[in-house]
Amino acid sequence: MTLAHLHRPLGNTGLQVSPLGLGTVKIGRNQGVKYPSGFELPDDRQVRDLLALARELGINLLDTAPAYGTSEERLGPLLQGQRQDWVLCTKVGEEFVDGQSRFDFSAAHTRFSVQRSLQRLHTDYLDLVLVHSSGDDLTVLEDEVYPALQQLKQEGLIRAFGFSGKTVAGGVQALRDGDCAMVTWNLREQAERPVLDYAADHGKGILVKKALASGHICLEGEDPLTAGFELVFSHPAVSSAIIGTINPLHLRQNVTTVAGILERRTAGTAD
Repeated sequence: MTLAHLHRPLGNTGLQVSPLGLGTVKIGRNQGVKYPSGFELPDDRQVRDLLALARELGINLLDTAPAYGTSEERLGPLLQGQRQDWVLCTKVGEEFVDGQSRFDFSAAHTRFSVQRSLQRLHTDYLDLVLVHSSGDDLTVLEDEVYPALQQLKQEGLIRAFGFSGKTVAGGVQALRDGDCAMVTWNLREQAERPVLDYAADHGKGILVKKALASGHICLEGEDPLTAGFELVFSHPAVSSAIIGTINPLHLRQNVTTVAGILERRTAGTAD
């Protein structure tokens, strides 16, 4: 199974993304993360193999962030010569230092963060930059970060920008002025549905985080993988769900499940 023939537009950004994206927090950080069990960071060979497998399975979207420890710094060298194969999404606003998160949404820090990400990822442009919200979404959006990202977009350093928040009001406000929102949407948490509805009505992009509730959903019910992804892709606004795995078997299972769901849906539409 592959997702190569199932890429879809990310709203009106002009970006085409695979329905699953590879989240990379687990290659750079294993402190202060909300997963059912602990894990060791993979070595470079394991990360290289995981990226190669993702490409083979038709995944073209990589999600990273400065707050993901050494994720950006590790990805840069490993992606040498592959820039055209990937849609790179990173974030601004949150830093993770000495086991603690801190936030800075000023224009100066936003520009610094983007330029640092460009250097770390060994690229001269970023496809998508999301604001890593502190949770106080509306206050964050009143800060300098969105105008700064708009300026960086005009300069050609980023192709699109948006918001990874935690509230309906924040998600909707972010979509009014930005290109994309990353929302929590799974069998346990569906409160942000109005953000998805707004995106569908206005041609904006939606990425889903915690599609499987950070792994917790896999602990309950019958075939929770299929049920979880059936829900995620039941909404027309969803372009891609970010899966933060470093397990090749899990990655293959996720791709097989999602490809089957989307192919059945396509066949049903055609009938």
